[in-house]
Amino acid sequence: MKFTLDWLQQYVDTEGLSPEQLADKLTMLGLEVDSVVPLYQELAPLKTGRVTSCEKHPNADKLSLCQVDVGDKTVQIVCGAPNVREGLAVVVVLPGTTLPGNFKIKKSKVRGIESFGMICSERELGLSEEHDGIMELPEGTEPGQSFIKAMGLDDIMVEVDLTPNRPDCASVIGIAREIAGITEKPLQVPIKDAEIKSTSKEFSVSVESDKLCPRYAARLIKNITIGPSPWWLRKRLLSIGLRPINNIVDVTNFVMMEYGQPLHAFDFNTLTESKIIVRTPRKDETHFTTLDNTKRAIDKDTLLICDGEKPIAVAGVMGGMNSEVTESTTDILLESACFNDVSIRKSARKLNLSTDASYRFERGVDPDGTINALNRAVELICEICNTTAKDEGADVYGGKKPLNSQTLRISRTNTLLGTELTGREMADLLQSIGIRCKDKDEDTLWVNPPSFRVDIEREADLVEEIARLYGYDNIPVTLPQVHLSFPEQDPRRIKRNNLAGALASAGYTEAINYSFISRNFAEMLSLSASDRRSKSVALLNPLSEEQAVMRTLLLPGLLENVKRNINFQKTAVKLFEIGKVFFPVAGDEQPVEKMFISGVLTGNRHGENSPLYYKQASVDIFDVKGCVEFILEQSGIPFGSKNSVQFRQPENSECEPFAEHSYALNIVYGDSTLGTLGKITDEILKKFAIKHDVYYFDLDYDALCDIKTTAKKFSSLPVFPSVKRDIALIVPKAVSSGELLEVVRSSRDKLIENVEIFDVFEGEKIQQGCKSVALSITYRSQTKTLTEKNVEKSHSKIVRLLTDRFEGSFRDG
Repeated sequence: MKFTLDWLQQYVDTEGLSPEQLADKLTMLGLEVDSVVPLYQELAPLKTGRVTSCEKHPNADKLSLCQVDVGDKTVQIVCGAPNVREGLAVVVVLPGTTLPGNFKIKKSKVRGIESFGMICSERELGLSEEHDGIMELPEGTEPGQSFIKAMGLDDIMVEVDLTPNRPDCASVIGIAREIAGITEKPLQVPIKDAEIKSTSKEFSVSVESDKLCPRYAARLIKNITIGPSPWWLRKRLLSIGLRPINNIVDVTNFVMMEYGQPLHAFDFNTLTESKIIVRTPRKDETHFTTLDNTKRAIDKDTLLICDGEKPIAVAGVMGGMNSEVTESTTDILLESACFNDVSIRKSARKLNLSTDASYRFERGVDPDGTINALNRAVELICEICNTTAKDEGADVYGGKKPLNSQTLRISRTNTLLGTELTGREMADLLQSIGIRCKDKDEDTLWVNPPSFRVDIEREADLVEEIARLYGYDNIPVTLPQVHLSFPEQDPRRIKRNNLAGALASAGYTEAINYSFISRNFAEMLSLSASDRRSKSVALLNPLSEEQAVMRTLLLPGLLENVKRNINFQKTAVKLFEIGKVFFPVAGDEQPVEKMFISGVLTGNRHGENSPLYYKQASVDIFDVKGCVEFILEQSGIPFGSKNSVQFRQPENSECEPFAEHSYALNIVYGDSTLGTLGKITDEILKKFAIKHDVYYFDLDYDALCDIKTTAKKFSSLPVFPSVKRDIALIVPKAVSSGELLEVVRSSRDKLIENVEIFDVFEGEKIQQGCKSVALSITYRSQTKTLTEKNVEKSHSKIVRLLTDRFEGSFRDG
């Protein structure tokens, strides 16, 4: 919204306020000031002059030789304008002055006659496109004055950036009302509380939808003459960047900027049957030519202004070529209406047409202000065109709404703002900007917001009005009482972040895939129809067939990642992903969401850039098992013992359909399965176009988080040396290596620090149906250096325990 200080001064006294102070006050009122710009400073060196004599140029038929009084001297200027004449007040540019457009005036010779300056047209001054002749200043303008001061152009333009909820300030009067409220000066409005008392018999108005057009008013003005506007009117429009067109259009633009109410003038003699009908298009009305001579497509929801047979304007946006006011127009019908803001917003966007009128209608126009603006425009047109207009007209107000009465609690307002205002003080603040108030009781005010304040809908809006009118600077500053408590954090989220960081530090890369996958992945992984993971949640509007359903496991996305890496010659891949999977629920309920952690390994375990002697070290089942053990260890979950997480080879019916049975392990805790790990079958990898061995693990992260973890305990570094002893036992093949470790760990011998398997052997020297398992046991005391006797005693106990439990025997060689 743009206005000038001189224009604002017509409605409220701003004496004593500098432009900077005015800008500060508007900003504190919530009306952010974008710029404060002095106008026409480039025209400051120009002077007014008077043509004292005008003779024909001796060497040119179309040029005049003029003597021009510029106050302190008379200069000779050659002029080619047809309207130059003796006694005319003009604008003079003397040599050395630069006009807009970087055009510098110099002393020159024109057809042999010296010229000491230039008499300017409006286009040369940058005021308009008028260049048929020089600019004629009002009679009586004294020569030698500053041009911009003499013509009232020495002004300051202010631009305010309005928020969409303040359409009332999209007018100079609206801005003036805000200033009047904080300066306690009266607001002076040219016309208020106007009405149309009688209905005209020369035309009729009908509105088909009160919802789309709550109010439509019009008046007829006859015997007008279309021509240029007087200087005062053109000056107002030029100062805010609007181009003057003619006296009728200029008045409608001026009143729109003054009152915030868009107006439109129709050539009355072009209206069929002298009717105005506000309606939506008929079936055969699909296009309409607007004032910019563009044929535009309209749809069934576009609100139109029509005469007896055809559309003549797009309501609230732009008029039509078929009813345009032209130089031959003698009678006009002036429209002032209130349209539905949503309807106008849709129409403007569909037509890709934004105008000053649509800008205001989209935000909401005051239905009670339409007659004030209409009568103001009629008054100005009659004055400029030297004619009269009948008082009668049309006013169709079928969409009138009841007053939006609100209550304002005084104590509640003071509590929210931290003030101590009385009810009377609050009422005075609200009434200063036109909001009517009266006492309801000692602690409550009845408040009736005016129709132009469409943004006031509840008590909170009134509290905001009190705050900005009282002044944010006047509200005391107090520190809130803050309790220094650390916010509770989700332990599962913390564990997830810690796990991701630990795996990344161990050489794994985190993958983040879409939760949407192809519905073919269940079949590609050979999941049976009874498998819960083969039933997925379908998307209503998928981006593509490759993202048609919600994933039920993370493995398909990770295998796609492996394929993509291999295609880019990245063959050593270690990926993990921690994310949600989704299982459908009967009916319209939301799917069940569970968090899983999965990973894949392929290629060289030491990476592609490993030393030559590591080139053949491909990942195997022990790498992926070690990764799962690392995850359990980082999560503080015990594993390997009887009452902790264990790794078991599954039965055929328990094995994952996409895993090789001989390279598969189930990860169990008690009676529940936490996940699986193993090698993916070649058949499955072929479906994913992968030619390398791939190992995987898949863990239920939510179930992991439910397991009771062991707290980390600090123990000092060992002081005394350790002793290692090895045992090589021949046991039946059915005995798992983990069982041997479990027996040693559960012996609870105080000297045992660690036990691990370092060799499993089957061969000619081992009897059929048996295997050799070699264990390394580390013994250490926390209080002394162990002797051979101490170690032998504990070691013999462990050997007897193992041989008795598993019916094993020592391996000799």
